[in-house]
Amino acid sequence: MATSKGATLELAVLGLLHDSPLHGYELRKRLNLLLGWTRLLSYGSLYPALKRMLRAGLVTEVTTDSPGVSRRQRIVYQITPEGSEYFAGKITDVGPSAWEDEDFNMRFAFFSRTDSEVRLRILEGRRSRLQERLDRARVNRGPAGTDRYISELQRHSIESVEREVRWLSDLIAAERAGPDPRPGAAPPTPPAAKPKPAARKPEHRTQHKSVK
Repeated sequence: MATSKGATLELAVLGLLHDSPLHGYELRKRLNLLLGWTRLLSYGSLYPALKRMLRAGLVTEVTTDSPGVSRRQRIVYQITPEGSEYFAGKITDVGPSAWEDEDFNMRFAFFSRTDSEVRLRILEGRRSRLQERLDRARVNRGPAGTDRYISELQRHSIESVEREVRWLSDLIAAERAGPDPRPGAAPPTPPAAKPKPAARKPEHRTQHKSVK
């Protein structure tokens, strides 16, 4: 398997194929949604990755007839048992590579397939990595009088990392609290108290005097 960005892409492909077989066009569309607007995946990156995965036995090709008048055949990719086993092992890896920018984003997208302990270790590792980055940026920040655009870029970078650190801290707190609380969710509303039944007034009996 390829390393770095190639390995991240291949793991994302396996994650998507784990749900259902997909043809190249649909796979690329879903990968672009998964990877976000910061990176648009080209076919020039996708198909070499698929070829590597075919050679490794992680995916297989199935030829199907496309609907419509033309009845053209198209290739659909599906995950193999070896691919499922590989994905299950990699998605639970909590080593330093899981904390890096692109790898972390991909793993976060598949967090629902991991347990809380794995999620916590990755979130805490990511926060620690960003805190180190933040400390370095503050120390290396240019002195007063530095070019205003360089200063603005440095300020923007520091604030961006600070926001992500706060976001990660919220996620970690929610993960430790259990499955119910979610980051940013309003606390549950306590059930309304049932009204107490009104006390019954004592009955006054009127005594009638007998008329002689």
